[in-house]
Amino acid sequence: MNNGITFSVNTVRFDEHYVPADHTRITTNFANLARGESRQANLRNTLAMVNHRFNELAHWDNPNGDRYSVELDILSVDADIEGKGETFPIIETLKTTIHDRLNDQRLEGMVGNNFSSYVRDYDFSVVLLEHNKDKEQFSIPDNFGDLHGKLFDSFIHSSTYREHFSKPPVICLSVSSTKTYHRTENYHPILGVEYRQDEFSLTDHYFAQMGLKIRYFMPPNGVAPLAFYFRGDLLSDYSNLELISAISTMETFQRIYRPEIYNANAAASKCFQPSLDHQDFSLTRIVYDREERSQLAVQQGRFTEEQFIKPYQRVLDQWASDYTI
Repeated sequence: MNNGITFSVNTVRFDEHYVPADHTRITTNFANLARGESRQANLRNTLAMVNHRFNELAHWDNPNGDRYSVELDILSVDADIEGKGETFPIIETLKTTIHDRLNDQRLEGMVGNNFSSYVRDYDFSVVLLEHNKDKEQFSIPDNFGDLHGKLFDSFIHSSTYREHFSKPPVICLSVSSTKTYHRTENYHPILGVEYRQDEFSLTDHYFAQMGLKIRYFMPPNGVAPLAFYFRGDLLSDYSNLELISAISTMETFQRIYRPEIYNANAAASKCFQPSLDHQDFSLTRIVYDREERSQLAVQQGRFTEEQFIKPYQRVLDQWASDYTI
């Protein structure tokens, strides 16, 4: 394995006092909530939703439904491409810590959860759009996501990752509104009922480039399956509380950002096609501008092109050609 890039990790607590850093992708879930007049109420209500869902799922030895609280830290990963101390923020993700109030212990939760990347913005909002400009039939460019996948893999295998985290990340996202999901008979006590689909989405293929496998589960009392991206064995490598920390955190974000799917008033059927045009759903009390978020993705893709791809093009091409996953 070739690894000439060095990484550093900065941590910021996500709480009601959180203020996004200057280099934070402003389309990121947590950053979007922390702006405007409603910022503090947004953050407070989001954390309350996470804690409520966690205690609902971790119900054993928890008669009052208040034994646990979840602490969220935003992890910003910077890459130094040439070893000159000049870095570019390539990944933002979340780490959960579980506070067991009964025993006054803090337990490791899941690392991963949300996943944010400037390079992904570049791939989807610049490369993919330009490749399909004026084309009648949609297609994917050769080597689409190759650089991004190798950057992610390099970080996961780096000494920096090992110093900070004991297990591989699990990323939890929304299912695709362009695919149909079928309920299976497989049921996990924490993850819930498993769904499968006949064809992977573009996001699924993109995360496969990162060395991640995919399974879809609808947790107990949930209304739609979540997409879990992972390495290893999702069902065996993580404790029940680690899995619950990922579900409670990311289901909360999805209820805010995709209420048509994750805050619907009826649960997903056996044959389920998610739709953002669905009308039978409830809104949370959290303010969010989805249209602004989609517009900003293009701006941030262009920013990545100018500040990262073009300046380091030759070095990145050589590094990627030498790197093997």
